[in-house]
Amino acid sequence: MEASISETFRNRIVLVTGSTGFLGKILIEKILRSCPIKKIAILVRSKKGFNANQRVADIYKQAVFDRLKVENPDFTDLIKIIDCNIEDSSMGLTTVDRDWIVENVNFVFHCAATIKFNETLESASKINIQGTEKLLSFVTQMKNLKGFVHVSTAYSHCPRDEIKEQYYPVPITVKKLKNMSGVDDSTPRVLEDWPNTYCFTKAIAENLVLINGIHLPMSVFRPSIIGCTKSEPDPGWLENMNGPSGIVAGVMTGFLRTVPIVRNKITDIVPADYTVNALISVMWDTVNRYQNSNLINQEPKVYNYVSSVESPLVWGRYIEEMQDHYHEAPPLQSTWYIFYVFYTNLWIGKMLRFVLHRIPATLMDFWLIVCGKSPKFLKMYVKTEFMMDLLYEFTTRQWKFDNSNIRGLWSLLSQDDRNAFWFSLEEFDWTSYIKIYFYSIRKHVLHEELSNVAKATVKNRNLQLSTRYPLFVVEYFTVDTPNAVSVTIMAKVRRSFD
Repeated sequence: MEASISETFRNRIVLVTGSTGFLGKILIEKILRSCPIKKIAILVRSKKGFNANQRVADIYKQAVFDRLKVENPDFTDLIKIIDCNIEDSSMGLTTVDRDWIVENVNFVFHCAATIKFNETLESASKINIQGTEKLLSFVTQMKNLKGFVHVSTAYSHCPRDEIKEQYYPVPITVKKLKNMSGVDDSTPRVLEDWPNTYCFTKAIAENLVLINGIHLPMSVFRPSIIGCTKSEPDPGWLENMNGPSGIVAGVMTGFLRTVPIVRNKITDIVPADYTVNALISVMWDTVNRYQNSNLINQEPKVYNYVSSVESPLVWGRYIEEMQDHYHEAPPLQSTWYIFYVFYTNLWIGKMLRFVLHRIPATLMDFWLIVCGKSPKFLKMYVKTEFMMDLLYEFTTRQWKFDNSNIRGLWSLLSQDDRNAFWFSLEEFDWTSYIKIYFYSIRKHVLHEELSNVAKATVKNRNLQLSTRYPLFVVEYFTVDTPNAVSVTIMAKVRRSFD
């Protein structure tokens, strides 16, 4: 009989890359709280004048570790911080650290990556491809390796309409890509149908795992859009504005007025804590598969962790239910009363942006100049619209995913393991999760506490006073001048476009 998930990690040593990222933090917290490990080694690079130890010390202060501090106050004793930069030729490791890893590490979770959609191809390749290549070469030297899981993305092969749990060909080899380094005008040609360098480089990195993992206990884990936590360590923990979080934050503050979205398309969101539980379970399955077979010419397994198969959620429902909670607790920093128009046609989108974003921004910047202040609104909209353009592919399309391996993995778990590492999304309660998500964005992205709800509601009611026309919405944008005189600019826009 196979050991339970937690027992598989007993007295073992885990190594995690990308430990300072959103997923990495939750992974470390969960392992330390739920698995009786001997040690967890985290690779952290020095950054902006702070060494690895200083950066990690700041991370421990974050709310994501509050529960762990109560349940295991001495958890830091289990953490070994290793200064490392996977972009360097030798990963920036000292001889002592390298030897220690080779001799002691049993499990490797490779979460390190740049997730910026607008990263240059050269930078994305150095981190996502070459960094993975160096780590894989290093992993082959580890004397006690029992499992390696590479974290990719469900959208690594997004040019395809259907994405199965398998490897797909890529248009260029790693060697050729290295030779093209620094040739900026080659980027569009190299990317072909990929919408950004993140997905493209992740696709190539997966094939590196395929090449290097034939005789090793390796797997590829592909989560879709990772949202806030649902239950643990604290419901609604979030720390970034990526994807849907940024869209909602912009809409609920009244800043984002028009968004490229198809209401009936699926937005494939997975809770962060469920994602980490699935990732740890994938490691358990990887270890068991390696122990129970000789792995002769066996490809590393691929796991698509998505919500659209068992519990699809469409954009229309996601936004509308968020709006319901907006009326319960609107943000105090709202600039306009909530109003938005969806579009898919790019030319219509340009017109809507001009009317709903650029004109009000120009007027507000003009008034700021008159008041002796620096203009900022037009720059903010230019930046925001650029980011929305990067998301266009993912808010107007949907994919058909296969997640047979993930569902098969769930069927292998005992009831105790399911309770401790729950990740099934069958009949998932989106209504309660969207509520958690809304208040998560309000707290962690907009940095607003519930103590300001009464004041925010009064402000929101004042912003709403002029929205009584049947076909038009009159919106107010208020800025306080240095003389405490409120100046209001009014703009009328149609409620919908056919």
